[in-house]
Amino acid sequence: MCGIAGWLDKNIDMTQNLKILSKMSKTLDRRGPDENGMYIRRESAFIHRRLTVIDKENGKQPMMTKHKGKTYCIVYNGEIYNTSELKHDLLEKGYKFNGTSDTEVVLKAYVEYEEQCAEKLNGIYAFAVYDIDEQKLFLCRDKIGVKPLFYYEYNDGLLFASEIKTLLASGVVKPTITTEGLYEVLFLGPARTPGNGIFKGVKELLPGEYGTYQNGILSKKKYFKITAKEHTDNEKQTIEKTRFLLTDAVERQLISDVPLCFFLSGGLDSSIIVQTASMYRKRAKQEKITTYSVEYRDNMKYFEKSLFQPNADVEFINFMVKNANTNHHEVILDNEELAKALLPSVEARDLPGMADIDSSLLLFCEKVKENYTVALSGECADELFGGYPWYHNKDILFEECFPWSRTQQVRRDILKKGILPKGEEYVHQKYLDTIALAEKLPTDTKLSARMREMFMLNFYWFMQCLLDRKDRCSMYSGLEVRVPFCDYRLVEYAYNMPWELKAYNNREKGIVRKAFEDILPEEICWRKKSPYPKTHNPVYMKAVTKLCRNALSKKGSLINEIIDENEVEKIINNPDGISSPWYGQLMRAPQILAYIAQLDHWFEKYNINVEE
Repeated sequence: MCGIAGWLDKNIDMTQNLKILSKMSKTLDRRGPDENGMYIRRESAFIHRRLTVIDKENGKQPMMTKHKGKTYCIVYNGEIYNTSELKHDLLEKGYKFNGTSDTEVVLKAYVEYEEQCAEKLNGIYAFAVYDIDEQKLFLCRDKIGVKPLFYYEYNDGLLFASEIKTLLASGVVKPTITTEGLYEVLFLGPARTPGNGIFKGVKELLPGEYGTYQNGILSKKKYFKITAKEHTDNEKQTIEKTRFLLTDAVERQLISDVPLCFFLSGGLDSSIIVQTASMYRKRAKQEKITTYSVEYRDNMKYFEKSLFQPNADVEFINFMVKNANTNHHEVILDNEELAKALLPSVEARDLPGMADIDSSLLLFCEKVKENYTVALSGECADELFGGYPWYHNKDILFEECFPWSRTQQVRRDILKKGILPKGEEYVHQKYLDTIALAEKLPTDTKLSARMREMFMLNFYWFMQCLLDRKDRCSMYSGLEVRVPFCDYRLVEYAYNMPWELKAYNNREKGIVRKAFEDILPEEICWRKKSPYPKTHNPVYMKAVTKLCRNALSKKGSLINEIIDENEVEKIINNPDGISSPWYGQLMRAPQILAYIAQLDHWFEKYNINVEE
């Protein structure tokens, strides 16, 4: 895993631009703390910051190769899980390899297959290949959107990077947002419209999209999309294939030349990954695995059951540690430190995020990184296999809204009168645009058709938001996190699986439970879903209240011009009075206050200018 960037402009001599290029490179040092490299020509420059995972000696970047008289250069961020198969095919075609890095395989796959190489990759990646002789750039992002790739196109030039801060460091991209950007952060945030980089002119390649840039023209194409197909497997075959696909994804992702560990919450998804990996290691007669969990200081004193969080994790974590025989570490987060980390988590993401759901992950990954460079995590099973309550509540299933943010009332309430009057309309149009992407079959029932729409809503919004969070908050400490449930084969299979099979036994993620029930403790396999743990300690509420009040006390600040201080005080004084969460299951009163503090920090730290 790494950080990448590049700049093409025929009107700028890049060889004389070293100071700015170095500044851009510096913004990526957290993503790639081990090595840095540049390749600079008069019309182009390529930047790479490396987090070494595979083949330390032969995986250095930017990487060059020559083939049939032409020279190619790659900067690459990611992991390819079918490297061995691709390499075998390329060896048969006569290609030679200097090492075992997947970077070299991706580069030579492009040389052989050009744009079609993207369709052959199974992994998490964002990369750029430059055909030096043709002065042609190829940009590509993975099929599911696990790895980021932002870009900025302007007259005669193109910038791209793993993170927005790198584009800003060029001086070409300004910290400007339009009214549209305000709609994004205040009515959709912490999510954002697919492809929207919030800052004016900044965009992101979509999941499963590539682009070619030549002669000042950028052309983009979707090389992977989720399509509707008839599900022909019977119940037994569906159970077996679900197990095979996920098991294969986990086992492929265990390859690493550096220490690798596992996140364990005691929930179904992380437990499947941990148990599968443990069994694999045992068969291979390798050392037992190491797991990490997160908790908050004194949290059990204040924990209260709810629809979204029916029980605490600790008991179930202990079940899995014993069952999978792991070396386990519990990371205890301090609540005041959790609040302080809200601000660096904005800098990690370049945007206000999921409040303490971000800052806790930031601190957690920082601790894990002390001993490990790679981790596996259970994200995205809920989006693919109907894990969230909104899939199962018939009263809200057919509502024309984002189910994790059914109303914008709390967002509207805290805005000053007259601010962003079309916010609700903006959100609804994004909803309509997304469900229009859901391919359907003529044989689909009303329920089946709606479940396809729900899949797309979750895939393009809730899931992408969580993947953004996981990438930025982990890579901020130079920790690579892999997500086996995001294997594109599993995503395709889940999209076309009939709901009665997906919700086997009328349970959330029922098919997944059934597929792995023989290797998991019953208490884990059939445990009711519980989300990512958050703090219930009043110390945290006190800390974010102070942060929020401090932000709103700055007269003349942008946050002060937008947010109604009196309405925020109502939330502080009656935190249980919020009728629905800000976003998802976890963002309620403390997180709303934290989000306001994050917004203020973002406005100031990035020197945001709002353009009408």
